[in-house]
Amino acid sequence: MTTEKFESEVRTVHKFIQLYCDKNHADRDKKDGQLILSYHNSDLGIVNYHLCEACEKTLKYAHQRLMECPHDEKPRCRKCPHPCYEKSQWKTLSKIMRYSGMQLGLLKARKLFRK
Repeated sequence: MTTEKFESEVRTVHKFIQLYCDKNHADRDKKDGQLILSYHNSDLGIVNYHLCEACEKTLKYAHQRLMECPHDEKPRCRKCPHPCYEKSQWKTLSKIMRYSGMQLGLLKARKLFRK
């Protein structure tokens, strides 16, 4: 996987987890943190987050698994012949992605109708 693809994947996962946490875990204690992006000895920047403990662990788990992805051309996780995620974590991320994807789609539709 290229460094650009890696960075894009991590930032997308962060965006989805942040949206999910903000909407579904608003009553939980959250903390600020930073995830340092580095891939194959290349520093790609920092991702700042404000997540509950469970979502922070999910983000760090996804980041670690993306760093270890063996594919040159990374497939979509659900179509991957060699899944990186453990089954329980995959289900958690799938739930987060489904929810956040719908929310982002609805936001785009709202913006179109407002114009």
